[in-house]
Amino acid sequence: MKEKKREGFFKVINSKGLHTRPSTELVKCAASFNSKIKLRYRNFVVNGKSLLGILMLAAGRGAKIKVEAMGADADTAVKTILKLAKRQFNIKY
Repeated sequence: MKEKKREGFFKVINSKGLHTRPSTELVKCAASFNSKIKLRYRNFVVNGKSLLGILMLAAGRGAKIKVEAMGADADTAVKTILKLAKRQFNIKY
């Protein structure tokens, strides 16, 4: 069976960007899926399940990030991550 590949984009709307707390929420979300998840921003591609990788993106407010998932639950993974981003990664300041 061929693996499914899905992709989507989200914009960082958190006032302080994708710092440690929202990045941790993103990693927890991504880790709940079996699919391989990658995030692309500028010239960087990182593992969506790696906190250090996401922090290395240094994505500030307004950054447009591409999410790519490959695997059986890729569709659900991308949709869930995009919803999480819209909810500001559940971070309230």
